[in-house]
Parts: sequence; structure tokens; C-alpha cells
Amino acid sequence: MQTAADAGDAAARLAAVPAGHRVALVDPRFVGHVHALRLGLTDPRFPAAAVPGALTAQPEARGALMRALRRATAAVGAGAPVAGPDADADAAPEDRTVPGRIAIALEAEGTAVKRPELGSLTAAVPTDAGARAAAESARDQVDDEAVRLRSAVKAHDGFFTTYGISPYSRYIARWCARRGLTPNQVTTASLITALIAAGAAGTGTRGGYVAAGILLLVSFVLDCTDGQLARYSLQYSTMGAWLDATFDRAKEYAYYAGLAIGAVRGGDDVWTLALGAMVLQACRHVVDFSFNEANHDAVANTSPTAALSDKLDSVGWTVWARRMIVLPIGERWAMIAVLTALTTPRVVFYALLVGCSLAACYTTAGRLLRSLTRKARRTDRAARALADLADSGPLAQGVAAVAPGLRGGFTVPVVALLGTLVMIGAALFLPYGSWLTVAAAVVYALLSGLAVTRPLKGALDWLVPPFFRAGEYVTILVLAARSDVPHAVPAAFGLVSAVAYHHYDTVYRIRGGTGAPPQWLVRTIGGHEGRTALVAVLAAVLTHTSGFTTALTALAAAVALVVLVESIRFWVSSSAPAVHDEGELA
Repeated sequence: MQTAADAGDAAARLAAVPAGHRVALVDPRFVGHVHALRLGLTDPRFPAAAVPGALTAQPEARGALMRALRRATAAVGAGAPVAGPDADADAAPEDRTVPGRIAIALEAEGTAVKRPELGSLTAAVPTDAGARAAAESARDQVDDEAVRLRSAVKAHDGFFTTYGISPYSRYIARWCARRGLTPNQVTTASLITALIAAGAAGTGTRGGYVAAGILLLVSFVLDCTDGQLARYSLQYSTMGAWLDATFDRAKEYAYYAGLAIGAVRGGDDVWTLALGAMVLQACRHVVDFSFNEANHDAVANTSPTAALSDKLDSVGWTVWARRMIVLPIGERWAMIAVLTALTTPRVVFYALLVGCSLAACYTTAGRLLRSLTRKARRTDRAARALADLADSGPLAQGVAAVAPGLRGGFTVPVVALLGTLVMIGAALFLPYGSWLTVAAAVVYALLSGLAVTRPLKGALDWLVPPFFRAGEYVTILVLAARSDVPHAVPAAFGLVSAVAYHHYDTVYRIRGGTGAPPQWLVRTIGGHEGRTALVAVLAAVLTHTSGFTTALTALAAAVALVVLVESIRFWVSSSAPAVHDEGELA
């Protein structure tokens, strides 16, 4: 930290700082909470940020900062810390400091400046003794640390997380921060704990099930703690974004596998139920992702249904009821943990299938009503995001390149749904191993290509990716379950896990603003229609033979290897965004 005599001296001192370093300007008269400065000056997610009397710039904004500082120096005089008497009388007092004027200049030049919400925290630059006394009094009346602890908790969370976990997990987060632990270390500890829980469930004993339930809850406490630690200490990172975005799914699905293994040891094969629960949960998530991506930047995005939802949000109990009915991760994991300890894996999966099905019906119905009653114009960015979420491979893309664009507002989702029904229906009702199922896969590929011939900007076009996910996942599930080949369903579980990871990875890349995975990756793993067709061919060629299990296992390993290597390369690279997922409740 260095003290500059005036604005000109500040410019000279900043110019001497190496280009790769973050810099900050703070008015020496600043009065406020330390956490207010922390929020304004240490968050790594934004190129530039400011609070009254203080401004910071990351390396990418340093050039704009220096230009703005030189202009401010020329405007107010090298020795003047604030605007002269001819300054705009309407300007906010906090914007009349040198940092405040520079922040405005940065925005005028096109550099976004983040101004964090301070709430009850004080950040001021008093210009006389009376103002300083008032600012110091306001600062002393608010407990800085209490505010910091409250703000570490996610603003919108589920009932169980809000009242059953966060009241004490925030203190665990502070304990971790004071001992130098990072959010990534806590995230990893949560994953390890969940994997141990899965192993305990895999023992198939009552003691193992009780231990698994307890460990799963401990894992969830750590899962909440990592985000609270990141917010408490403002430790956001690219690696943290990747870990937080993917480990929740890895933990949950690994636990499903552990329950299935334990059930088999007890003489009850529930692998089909485990895979069904995973498929349902993944399809629920893609409905959430697709709807949000289609609508978050839509123009004229209003509807009577959305207005009713906002009105209900003003009534306290309805907020919690609506959050709980969707069975978010806190409620879901609590249910899984309790049922694991007290019942059997079969009961756990039945409860998951029923609960998640009801939640899916509730959320999807509401989104359908919103889509049909709102008059929104989707953007090109939203259409691109939906196309990326569709995960169309070479077959579908080839059809889309030569087929005429479909007409009609609801034609695209109808065609996608028709293709999905043809594929799932063939897998369910045609004789297992029939080449007619392969023919149905060809029809599915053709209809999938027709569904993406034009930009997905229709009112219900956000349904296209969920239909494709259901078509692929359910087909793999049904063909493996009907094969009567030992270990085919566990192999299918591995394949769907690998593909689902790819789809979740796509979602979080889009959320980070860096776009979907590269096209070479999508082509290499075949796209949803290519993988579906390949599994149908394998079922026909390797009917009722152990080769089907081997082929599914090899396909799962190949997909997992390709997508994991590319995903790790991306998330640890400098091009990945420094974010922390606040995420949907589910």
C-alpha cells in the first residue's frame, strides 16, 4: 500500500505497478466497514469494481484506468482530491472523489464497473467534521462481521438448507477461512465424503446404510460450506466454478450407484431404478436450463402467469411451499439420507422417482403456461444456446443442412417430441434386438435434424433439448434393461453418466458466457442421435450376449475420456470465467 500526495502522484505510482497486478485507488478520507472495501476491491470476478471512495481494476482494465486517471487529473488538477466548485451539482457526493470520477469515466469508455450492494454496510467519504462523525456513527452501529456472515449465505435457497444447514454451516465457513482453507478444498472434501457414503451404502448392511445416510448429510453440509466460504472470503476461481458445477451431480449419481450395489448384495437388483432416477433428474435439470437460457434475455418477456408467480412470492408461506415442492437438492438429499438409514434402496428409488416426477410435472406445467401466455421475442444468443444444448451430432446436422426449414410456431417441438416418442416406443415395444429399432433410430435422427433446421426462437422451442435428452437416456435405459444380459444396466448407468457430464458441462460453459464445447468434441462423441443409433445397432448385433455389456462399457469409457479431458483443459485454462454457481434450487 502506498500513499499518494495527489491525483498526479497517484497516476505515477500506478504506472509503476507491473501490468499483471490488480491495483486499487482509495480516497484517504474514506470511512466505512472493512467488508465494504473487501466487497469493492477484492472480488476476482469483475474487471473493475467500485464503492464510494474506492476503485479497483484487474489487469485487463488497467489501460482504461490509466487513461481515465489522466483525464481526471487534468480535469480537477494534479493536487486536488475532489472535484472543483464547478462540478455538476447533481452528481452524487460519492462520485465526486477521484475514484468515483474515474469509475464514471471508465463506464463512459465502455468498461463495466461493478458496484456491489452494500446493504447496511457503510462506505463514505465525508468532507467535513459533521459528515465524518455521522459516517463513523453509522459504521459503529453495524457489526461488520455479522453482515459478512449473513451475506455468505445464498439469498434464495431451499427450506431445509436455509433452516437446517445454513444457521451453522456459515460458522464452519468462517472457521475454514481463518485457517486458510479454500473453497476448492472444501468442495473436494464434500466429494470424498459423498464417495465414502456411497461405499458405505454399497456394503448392503443396515449399519452401512445408516453410516451412508449420515455421511451424505455431512457431505451436503460441506457442499453448502464451500459456497459460503467463497462468498465469505471472496475466493472465486475458474477451478472452483468447474468443481462446484460438476461435483454435485457426481456425488448424487455415485451415491445412486452405491445404493444399487448394496441392494444387489442384499439380493435385490435395483440398477434399473437407479438409472431411472438419474435419467429423471438429468431431464429435470435440462428443462430448467433450457427454459432459463431461452428467456433470461428475451424482449417483452412478461405473462399473466409470471405476474401471478411474483404476487405469490410476496406471501411468505407460498415461497417456501413452492421451493419445497420442486424437491431441491437440500430436501432431496435429506430425504435420500433418512430413507437410506431407515428403509431399503428400493424404497429410496421409488421415493425419488415419485417425488421427482411430481416436481417435474409442477415446474414444467408452470413453464409451459408462461411460454404460452407471454409475448416474448427470443434473442439470437438464446437461440444459439438452445442449439448448443440440443447437442446435435453429424447425422442431425447433415439433415438440417439440406432440409427446408419448418414452418409454424409449434412445429419444431412437435417434430422433436415425435422423434423421441418413435425412438422410445420402438425400444419399449418392438422385439428386443429387432432391426426395426435401428430403423426407428434412423427416423429419430431424421426428425432430430428437421427440428434444428431453423433458429430455436419459438415459444416452446426450449422443449427441444429436453426431448432429445429423454430420447437418448430413456432409449439406453430401456434397451439395457430389456437385454437380459448380466451387468448391462450398470454399464448403461456408466454411459448415461458420461453423457450427462457432457451435457452439464455444456450448460455451465454457456452460463459462464464462453459458449458451448467445441464442435469437434460434439462430432467425436456422435451427438445425441448418433449415440442413440449406435446403442440400437449394438443391441441388434449383440442380442442377448455379454458383448452388449462390453460394448456399452467401452462406449462409456470412450465418451468419459474425451469429455473429461476437454472439460478439464477448458476449466483450468485462462479463458474460463471466474464465477461461482449460485444455481437453481434443484
